[in-house]
Amino acid sequence: MSALARYFNSKGVEVSGYDRKETPLTKQLGNEGIKIHYEENIDLIPKNVDVVVYTPAIPATHKELVYYRENKFLVFKRSDVLGWITAQSFNICVGGSHGKTTITTFIAHILRDSKYGSNAFLGGVSANYNSNFWASNNKDVSVIEADEYDRSFLKLSPDIAVVTAMDADHLDIYGTKEELENAYIEFASKVKPGGLLLRKYGLNRSYELYAAHPHHLKYSFEDARADIYSLNRTVVNGSYRFDVSYKNQIIKDFELHIGGLHNIENAVAAIAVAKWLNIDEEKIKRAVANFKGVKRRFEYYLKDDKHILIDDYAHHPEELNALISGIRSLFSDKLTVVFQPHLYSRTKDFADEFAKALDKADEVILLPIYPARELPMEGVTSELILNKMKLDNKRILSKEELLKTIQAENPRLAAFLGAGDIDELLIPVKEILEAQ
Repeated sequence: MSALARYFNSKGVEVSGYDRKETPLTKQLGNEGIKIHYEENIDLIPKNVDVVVYTPAIPATHKELVYYRENKFLVFKRSDVLGWITAQSFNICVGGSHGKTTITTFIAHILRDSKYGSNAFLGGVSANYNSNFWASNNKDVSVIEADEYDRSFLKLSPDIAVVTAMDADHLDIYGTKEELENAYIEFASKVKPGGLLLRKYGLNRSYELYAAHPHHLKYSFEDARADIYSLNRTVVNGSYRFDVSYKNQIIKDFELHIGGLHNIENAVAAIAVAKWLNIDEEKIKRAVANFKGVKRRFEYYLKDDKHILIDDYAHHPEELNALISGIRSLFSDKLTVVFQPHLYSRTKDFADEFAKALDKADEVILLPIYPARELPMEGVTSELILNKMKLDNKRILSKEELLKTIQAENPRLAAFLGAGDIDELLIPVKEILEAQ
């Protein structure tokens, strides 16, 4: 939503909005001239607006949304508006249960760094540009994160569609994994004639994805049966070096300076799109080498001789698997994972999978569930995950107890994971560790 707010603000439109609480992002928006209030109060909202845009995170009973609807304002969902404003552009749309934010940002960065140019609507904040939106004066190209929640991505008109994963998620919306997969197949079918479907090799129902759009390529971390994959990977001073096979052509000497083996695969997907757009290989290599990633995606919040503190938005079991494996590929220290489950429904649906992923750490501390848009569910707490874990070194702590534990135990390697407000703990944790 903040990317849309920035888009309209860049066009000279007066933008205001509501959020539940102030964050670094909302402070940034305020500094850019966007008026934001944090109290659900119709006395605080402008009464002369032309259009009201909302996300599914806002409940239908929200007083301000009810006011606008009852008073016959033009009210639209975020996905509808994003679909309208990009309907006439050349669109690169990235969807998937996980990986989409980094790949979207990676593609947009390569296009910007190479001077190819694009508008960017991102689901995370680019560490290179400290924003989740930018506009291009060069050409009418848009790179868009395609959100599957509430079937929002079906409102987009892709010229290039990337499908990164179709793992079960948002079952509160789709009901079954099969229905979620059906939505991805429909998303693939929306690629315009002459466009490209880029999909991860080995996805379930791959033939149906292929049938949805015949012009397609497959990418992989290392599987040579894909059209694009990495090879000759090494780790040098905490960074990755690798080559890429693109349709049987070997492109040598890529460097990637963000952590996580999964980010090599993300780089492969972005490189595939850049190659399809005929961007010069040396420009692609330079952009990959200077890509700083996405804030809250394998972000080093502290990295010195004594401590490594990693922040990541991971909130799905497969994301936890990838993140923990990525940390293990770079560091041999004891790994402490602090995880805040996100949503009661997701915790209930994937408790077994969360437990298996977290068992790969050396120590796990769970925080209470972050509810976001949901009301509590009977019997669904962080204990549901804890009780399914086989790891001995595990516990549930409040935020206050966690800070005391960090002070007492002084972990050398810690990862704070989750899509809720766990990131608010990073500043005090960093201060505690730096004082040790």
